[in-house]
Amino acid sequence: MDVMGDKASLLETGRFAQPADFGQAAGLVHPADLVQPTDRDEAGEAAEEARRRLAAKAGDVEAMSVLGAMLLRRGDLDGAEPQLRAATAAGDRAAANNLGVLLHQRGYADEAAGWWRIAAVAGSPAAAHALGRHHRERGDEPAAEYWLRQSAEQGHVLGAYALADLLEHRGVDGAERWLRAAAERGHREAAYRLARMLDRAAGADADTGAGASGAEETEQWYRQAAARGHRRAALQLGAILEKRGELKEAGRWYLTSAKDGEARAACALGFLLRDAGDTESAAVWWLRAAQDGDGNAANALGALYAERGQPQTAERWYRAALDAGDDNGAYNLGLLCAQQGRIGQAEQWYRRAAYAGHREAANALAILLLQSGDPAGAEPWFSKAAEAGSVDAAFNLGILYAGRGEERVALRCYERAAAAGHTEAALQVGIARLREGDEQQAERHLRCAAGAGSAEAAYRLAALLDARRPPRPAHELGETVHEKTECEEWYERAAGQGHRRAQVRVGMMAAARGDVVEAARWYRAAAEAGSRNGAFNLGLLLAREGSEPEAAVWWTRAADAGHGRAALRLALVYARRGELAEGQRWADRAVTLGPAEVTERAARLSDALRDELTA
Repeated sequence: MDVMGDKASLLETGRFAQPADFGQAAGLVHPADLVQPTDRDEAGEAAEEARRRLAAKAGDVEAMSVLGAMLLRRGDLDGAEPQLRAATAAGDRAAANNLGVLLHQRGYADEAAGWWRIAAVAGSPAAAHALGRHHRERGDEPAAEYWLRQSAEQGHVLGAYALADLLEHRGVDGAERWLRAAAERGHREAAYRLARMLDRAAGADADTGAGASGAEETEQWYRQAAARGHRRAALQLGAILEKRGELKEAGRWYLTSAKDGEARAACALGFLLRDAGDTESAAVWWLRAAQDGDGNAANALGALYAERGQPQTAERWYRAALDAGDDNGAYNLGLLCAQQGRIGQAEQWYRRAAYAGHREAANALAILLLQSGDPAGAEPWFSKAAEAGSVDAAFNLGILYAGRGEERVALRCYERAAAAGHTEAALQVGIARLREGDEQQAERHLRCAAGAGSAEAAYRLAALLDARRPPRPAHELGETVHEKTECEEWYERAAGQGHRRAQVRVGMMAAARGDVVEAARWYRAAAEAGSRNGAFNLGLLLAREGSEPEAAVWWTRAADAGHGRAALRLALVYARRGELAEGQRWADRAVTLGPAEVTERAARLSDALRDELTA
């Protein structure tokens, strides 16, 4: 709380006194917002006091008031009281204000309020502020609002702030107006709270596009409060700048806030340093924040030590996070135990976090139960996690329902996860829509999944586009100029990600262009990854190039994997070589493997070889 006295008079005469803790006791005024006395050297202060004493003895009322304020500020209540009472008796309202401060410090709140009322009625905004605060402390909010409004409307900064606080507490209109009034006069807590209010309003109206101007004003107030030493404002300003990518300035504000004791800023600074590659400095700030009770910093330390292969130290910090009230600590303990094979303990930690509402812990618990053969136990936890917003849980729930044959329910779960950006869920929705014949919706979901990096989605999208592609026109003259189509680009993207069927398809397209080397490269990649079609096509390519022995090696690999045509090719190779028994063996294998046309040809070949062998 500021000096109890008429603002104009006190600024002119120097009759201001700093109260002990009235403002802080109500929890409304930041200590840095108290009006501080003008710095004077001790000799000048002593000379001024001596001059005021002489004038006071001579009956000068103003001297009595100023002397009383000087003594009150020094903490000499016994010396100040007679001077202030004498000046008050002579009608000095500044003295009445300061007498109220003195009596409040002595514990005589009701008597103090009486003097503040006298000064407030006489027009003192500071006294009206003090009186309003007095009534609020006693629960008389209508009286508090009346006197605080009197103070605020006369331009008193702390009166405006206290009125805004009361109005916000009561949930009535007007708080923003008075916070703004106080903030514009330099009240840092008002600037911070105004910024927070604007921030919340911007979050509530995020869909209206009110945007840039509101964000700029919010940042302006955070910046004003931070510049005046408000550590939480510095933290919020740092967060805004970090989100915008201005990491250097964000780091400066985090550092300022952290040095002032804001644990969350120290934690945020640690993450900035870690992202910059300085894990040692990050650990220093995380340690500082964790020791101040920041659970997020304790979790970060736990993760750091887990990465360094120090699970015991990691566990200690995860437990510290849990003790600080951070449910992520229990979840991380579950992850740590699961990595170490301590499944029973992992389940206990997951359950603890899940019961506290941790959605990822609920999902992890469900996965653990599913892996242990308890799908009935897993389902409610998947559902709970999905309802809480876990995209992975919604997808996993879809897998669970699909495994039971409940395709429609599974599809709804996939759609829910896909709408939140889950790549594999979008793929599953695309596949389901393809089965239903809804190519438009299938394409939309496949594009989403393919664009997010799904090789399978890229392949299926390419196949969908390929099926729509009209046949290429025949060119009578000159060479065909090949222009890469969109479907080819998607095939190539999938192939580049290791998708075997896409690799075979890209190889076929290269072969159609006459690019044997490129075709062989893709066929070989697919074959080495286990594609029987890739192995078969590579064999065909090698045979055409005159490398039948090497071709036979790849056909053997394909036939062993169940490729009927490869088995038939091997039967023909061995028959030409005169190895009739081996040829018949592969022909019989081709009959078994099919498909129908291969079975028919292989059966004829087998019969012919049998006749030769028995002739």
